[in-house]
Amino acid sequence: MTQPKVPAADQTLRILSLLAAARGPMPATMIAAQLELPRSTVYHLLTALQEHGFVMHLPEERRYGLGLAAFELSSAYTRQEPLARIGRPLIVSLVDRLGFSGHLAVQHGRDVLYIIEERAKGAPALITDVNVRLPAHLTASGRAILSALPKAQLRALFPDRDAFVHRGDAAAALPESEVIDRYSRLRTVLDATTTRGFAVEHGSVTSGFSSVAVPVLDHRDWPVAAIAVTFRDDEVAEDRLADLATEVRGAASTLSSRIHGRAKQA
Repeated sequence: MTQPKVPAADQTLRILSLLAAARGPMPATMIAAQLELPRSTVYHLLTALQEHGFVMHLPEERRYGLGLAAFELSSAYTRQEPLARIGRPLIVSLVDRLGFSGHLAVQHGRDVLYIIEERAKGAPALITDVNVRLPAHLTASGRAILSALPKAQLRALFPDRDAFVHRGDAAAALPESEVIDRYSRLRTVLDATTTRGFAVEHGSVTSGFSSVAVPVLDHRDWPVAAIAVTFRDDEVAEDRLADLATEVRGAASTLSSRIHGRAKQA
C-alpha cells in the first residue's frame, strides 16, 4: 500500500470515514484498533475534529460520533444536486398519482433542508419550498429521518430543552401534550413512528395541513433523506394514512435502490 504524502490528513479522513460508516458513536480505543493507529494520535485528531465541529464527544458514554459540521458537508453535497436529480422523477410521479404536494428533504443538523418541492395541481403554496430549513422534530420528513438514527446520535443532537424550537402560530394551535419541547416527548413520537412504519405530522408546521413521510436509506441503512406528501387535514382520513404511506414508501425504496447503485459504481 502506498504511503500517504500527508499522513495526518489521511488519518483524519479515515477516522471520519469510519464514524460515517458506523451505526453509532464509537470509543476512541475502538477507532484506534480498527484503523491500526496509535491511541495518542487518535485522541489528538479527535480533539482537533471536535474543536471544528466535525466530531461530537459523548462524555457519559466515552464515545465519539459525527458532529454538526459533518452534517453540513453532507447537506452541501446534496445542494450540488445529485440526490435531487435522481429523486425528482420519483417525486413528480408520486405527486401525479396521489394529487398531493411532495417533497424530498435531507438532514441539516437539527433541521431538515428541502431540496425538492413538487406542488400538486391546484394545491396552495407551502412553506416547505426548496432551500427552506425547518426544525426536524416538527416536520414529518425530519421525524422520519430522526427515527432511523441510532439513539446515541439522536441524543447528541438534542442534549437539552434549548435544542427544541417551535413555529409560533402553529405551536400555539397545538394541544400542550403534542408540543415536542423535551427529549422524552421526541422519543415517544419517534418510537411511535418506528412502530407505525412512517412519520406523521399534524399542524406542527402549518395549521390545517398534515404530512406523511418515509426515510430514504443508503447502503448502510443510514437515513440520507426523506420523502413526504402534504395535504389539508380534511383531505385524508386517519384510516387512509397507512395506504398513503405505502405509496410514499415505494418511492423512498426506489430512491434508496438508486443510491445503492451509485454507491456500488463508486
